[in-house]
Amino acid sequence: MRAVLTWRDKAEQCVYDLAFKPDGTQLILAAGNRLLVYDTSDGTLLQPLKGHKDTVYCVAYAKDGKRFASGSADKSVIIWTSKLEGILKYTHNDSIQCVSYNPVTHQLASCSSSDFGLWSPEQKSVSKHKSSSKITCCSWTNDGQYLALGMFSGVISIRNRNGEEKVKIERPGGSLSPLWSICWSPSREEHNDILAVADWGQKLSFYQLSGKQIGKDRSLNFDPCCLSYFTKGEYILLGGSDKQVSLFTKDGVRLGTVGEQNSWVWTCKVKPDSNYVVVGCQDGTISFYQLIFSTVHGLYKDRYAYRDSMTDVIVQHLITEQKVRIKCKELVKKIAIYKNRLAVQLPEKILIHELYSDDSLDMRYRMKEKIVRKFECNLLVVCADHIILCQEKRLQCLSFSGVKEREWQMESLIRYIKVIGGPPGREGLLVGLKNGQILKIFVDSLFAIVLLKQATAVRCLDMSASRNKLAVVDENDTCLVYDIHTKELLFQEPNANSVAWNTQCEDMLCFSGGGYLNIKASTFPVHQQKLQGFVVGYNGSRIFCLHAFSMSAVEVPQSAPMYQYLDRKMFREAYQIACLGVTDTDWRELAMEALEGLEFETAKKAFTRVQDLRYLELINSIEERKKRGETNNDLFLADVFSYQGKFHEAARLYKRSGHENLALDMYTDLRMFEYAKDFLGSGDPKETKMLITKQADWARNINEPKAAVEMYISAGEHGKAIEISGDHGWVDTLIDIARKLDKAEREPLLMCAHYFKKLDNPGYAAETYLKIGDLKSLVHLHVDTQRWDEAFALGEKHPEFKDDIYVPYAQWLAENDRFEEAQKAFHKAGRQGEAVRVLEQLTHNAVVESRFNDAAYYYWMLSMQCLDIAQDPAQKDVMLGKFHHFQHLAELYHGYHAIQRYTEEPFSFHLPETLFNISRFLLHSLTKDTPLGISKVNTLFTLAKQSKALGAYKLARHAYDKLQGLQTPARFQKSIELGSLTIRSKPFQDSEELVPLCYRCSTNNPLLNNLGNVCINCRQPFVFSASSYEVLHLVEFYLEEGITDEEAISLIDLEAPRHKRENKWQEIASNTSQTLRLDETLDSMGDDDPFTAKLSFEQGGLEFVPVVVNRSVLRSMSRRDVLIKRWPPPLRWQYFRSLLPDASITMCPSCFQMFHSEDYELLVLQHTCCPYCRRRIDDPSP
Repeated sequence: MRAVLTWRDKAEQCVYDLAFKPDGTQLILAAGNRLLVYDTSDGTLLQPLKGHKDTVYCVAYAKDGKRFASGSADKSVIIWTSKLEGILKYTHNDSIQCVSYNPVTHQLASCSSSDFGLWSPEQKSVSKHKSSSKITCCSWTNDGQYLALGMFSGVISIRNRNGEEKVKIERPGGSLSPLWSICWSPSREEHNDILAVADWGQKLSFYQLSGKQIGKDRSLNFDPCCLSYFTKGEYILLGGSDKQVSLFTKDGVRLGTVGEQNSWVWTCKVKPDSNYVVVGCQDGTISFYQLIFSTVHGLYKDRYAYRDSMTDVIVQHLITEQKVRIKCKELVKKIAIYKNRLAVQLPEKILIHELYSDDSLDMRYRMKEKIVRKFECNLLVVCADHIILCQEKRLQCLSFSGVKEREWQMESLIRYIKVIGGPPGREGLLVGLKNGQILKIFVDSLFAIVLLKQATAVRCLDMSASRNKLAVVDENDTCLVYDIHTKELLFQEPNANSVAWNTQCEDMLCFSGGGYLNIKASTFPVHQQKLQGFVVGYNGSRIFCLHAFSMSAVEVPQSAPMYQYLDRKMFREAYQIACLGVTDTDWRELAMEALEGLEFETAKKAFTRVQDLRYLELINSIEERKKRGETNNDLFLADVFSYQGKFHEAARLYKRSGHENLALDMYTDLRMFEYAKDFLGSGDPKETKMLITKQADWARNINEPKAAVEMYISAGEHGKAIEISGDHGWVDTLIDIARKLDKAEREPLLMCAHYFKKLDNPGYAAETYLKIGDLKSLVHLHVDTQRWDEAFALGEKHPEFKDDIYVPYAQWLAENDRFEEAQKAFHKAGRQGEAVRVLEQLTHNAVVESRFNDAAYYYWMLSMQCLDIAQDPAQKDVMLGKFHHFQHLAELYHGYHAIQRYTEEPFSFHLPETLFNISRFLLHSLTKDTPLGISKVNTLFTLAKQSKALGAYKLARHAYDKLQGLQTPARFQKSIELGSLTIRSKPFQDSEELVPLCYRCSTNNPLLNNLGNVCINCRQPFVFSASSYEVLHLVEFYLEEGITDEEAISLIDLEAPRHKRENKWQEIASNTSQTLRLDETLDSMGDDDPFTAKLSFEQGGLEFVPVVVNRSVLRSMSRRDVLIKRWPPPLRWQYFRSLLPDASITMCPSCFQMFHSEDYELLVLQHTCCPYCRRRIDDPSP
């Protein structure tokens, strides 16, 4: 630390006190009875202020800079504004000794010999408080809560803002140690408020707010007149009878002298937030000093040790930013650090510390040795086992015990010394002298080795990592680099104040100067960037820079030197520089440059660093090709350029290496077709076509279909052109293509036809099929578009397509419920089996959808189809079985239709007798399996309801009993349970009117017949009406063997006359009466009807015996009494004889179902067709 006098002035009278304006621009001095205002920058007296009538003892400035106050021996206090105008004056009873402004509330404390007053701008009056002793000094705490008063009696009184005493500190010296100056520490880092006290017992003491003393009293050996803190509280200034100002640490350790004066120092203060000190003396001298704190520090690799607060040593790890503080409690004069050693020179001793462990990150130091001896030296260096002291021209080597082992005498002043490593106890030192000589000294050797001598004095030195090069900064700020072995000056650079070699790279150094950092690699030009401070170390990409009082590690990308190497194609050296630390962009640039320079090893490492797999694959492929014997570097470089997007350069290299096809492929893949045309072979049509095709592909991909179609057509790629046109629905384009194509080009023409069909243009599709002669596809087109007339016309000309036309036609008819037409179409196509399958599916659907009327109709149609197919002898038995089965199902579903409507719909469309008959018919028919859709519950429910209504109570009871054992729907439950109960009240018998009669044997059959729909006596099957389901008065008879159907018809048509029966009754008439008498004398001739005779045959067995008639019986029959079911072959006709000729029966000529004539006529009028087979009445065919 040294003090430099900035300016000095002399007042006419003693300067008792002074105060700085808070911004530091003005200085207010109390000199005689005036206040002097100075400009602090140059010491100019701005203005003297007159207001007091006697000597001014004290002055103080408010923290906000708006006011200052002065106190005088005239017992008055004047308050001045910052514009140097007096605004207020108040008085005390005695002379004013000191004034102080509260730093927070700006309350003014003014102290006299007998009292003290508190004034604030908000108050109109001054509140005064008596004092037991003369107050010599006062000071407010940082937070403005407490005011400390120093008494001439040696007592310290601590008051609150209201003036009430809170703490009283009575010091041991008492009145023998009168207090002359006190000050609270302004430091914000301390946990407690600390009061510094200077008394005329020549002691410096420290107290807490509580009154507790901190540490011991420190002897001063002079009478202190003034005490003040630096702005942040780090140092204390003391001045007094010793005619000088001394600098102390905040703990009271004396550090040195600021400035010696010719008389007592009455006041000294620090300019706010600076290192400037002003001193006021007894003789009126005002001195303004600048304190310069020299940097005491040491550096070894990544450890930096420096002095802090003049008495502490802080060791900082520049990589991890860890810090450790070592408190020495004395002025630290020199610091040296090397590996695990730390040497600290104090005024009377040297301390040697060492690390606890060898860990490079360990920051814990312990005391190793202490050399208690006063040394005078300019430089201090520590080694593993020695310390080196430098005193001008002399170097001394001391052991840690303080024994001098060796000494070297130099020719000139030593300007720089540095340990450059070596084994413990044998380290080497690099020494630079003022005469330009540079030496190497080994600790264990008496002889200094001269490395070289230059003309100018040495300021800074460093040696490269391999000890081959030496960098020197001379007194002319020039950096010179020498080859140590040849002593040759390699290069020199101006504007340098310090230099450092990179510890990881032999050819790189950096130097600082003029506000710039300069990085130099090899012999390349210097790269500059702004940097304040001194370079003291360079490790990898980190530069250690000392600026002002702090050391920092600056991360500097090594981009500039790397690019310098790249410019000279020195790829490996550039890679080494990049490894020190560059950005990802720099790595990529290095990789690209190395790749272009075909330095694949370096490129691979660099691409690996940036994790670019694409380029790594390229490098691997090139290396594989080189292993296979390829040596054409132009070709390799062309591949590299194409990867980098430098396509034109790549194309030129491809062409130069004779691989124009690769350039063509590259340009076509890139859709750069204009450039690709330049590389087409000598008009090779194949290559031209390929190029146009690729261009069209690209146009298609970028959604330019029109252009793509035109290109495909010009390239002859008709298929793709057709596909695009078809997908976009461009019929006109398709027509043009189809008409231009030759008929031999079947594939594209077929594609055209396909799209014509898809786009609903069958006419053009037909034209296309005709063009290529594809009649089969034309047939399919007509069928798919349902243009049946064209299809039939084509079928007439080409019978081989009959199946392809009529089968789809039949299916279409069947799907549109045109079954008769479908049947004919199936017949034409010879596909009866197909017809049956379609009808079966339709029938199944009708049953599932509960359309039982339709189901009956479909089953009848199916049966007739099966009968048609049965004409084929191979399928006769199977088809006849199906015929009978389907006929049976048709009858069941026809009857069940009425039951279903009765149970599902709210209103009944049939008479109760009809529903009664139908339900009996179904129950007798459902003796085995129940067909799909027919519900036994619905049938029994209908039977029970109608039986009860018609008086068939026994049958109704049976039906209800049956229903009890079945699972019934919830909607029937209540009705069934009620019916089951109420039927019990009815007689257990059936109405005789309902009992069916067998017209063959005249037997009354029970309503519930276990045998089914046959007579229980003669087993003759009943013939039912297809509408009312009553038993018709018909008996089926069979022809005797040998009688054909045609003969039987002719015999019946003969209709031979019968003998007329004579009447046995005789009528006798007289004048008065008329009498009718039975004449039993006439012989009964018997019944002369042969058929009736056949019926009267007694049935004795369990087997059914049919009625068989011969020719004579046939001849006796009347044509109107016989009904014939004229089944087509292979079935035989069925013959029925009406036993009640007067009751007319009608048979449908199509389905051969029997009806009462009246019912049939009514139903035909309702439906205009047969209710069973739906044959229209105007249809002439049977």
